[in-house]
Amino acid sequence: MDYDTRVGCYAWIEQDGRVLLPHWSETRHDGRVVGGWTLPGGGMELGETPEETCLREVHEETGLSVELEGLLGVRNHWIPPADRLSFSPQGLSLQGLQVVYLARVTGGTLTVEVDGSTDDVRWVELDRLAELDAVTLVHAAAEWAAAR
Repeated sequence: MDYDTRVGCYAWIEQDGRVLLPHWSETRHDGRVVGGWTLPGGGMELGETPEETCLREVHEETGLSVELEGLLGVRNHWIPPADRLSFSPQGLSLQGLQVVYLARVTGGTLTVEVDGSTDDVRWVELDRLAELDAVTLVHAAAEWAAAR
């Protein structure tokens, strides 16, 4: 079976009972807008290591510099062709591998990404995560973080 693959690298940044979450918003190939609160992170570029990807994406989406403190968890998911963000002319599903690191802020100023896939970023109280319209990765990472 043929399919596309995407590796995404993300950071769980917890501080003072809060976690840092950007708000993701994109328009799919069919014109529908999708999104929700997510972890800072994104797709690997050719030649990057997962760690480099995570550091770059966190800075792009939040304006902050972080230090990675270790691997929090890895999960995989698949998206059928009709639900993909971008059109697949070959009608291929997408296999996504999501790598999540523990990270701590080392510098920078919290800022919203300009002309990117996120339109907000904020510190969210951990006990309010269940109330948010968040992607499933946020809830998975919260469970991993609580279990450590």
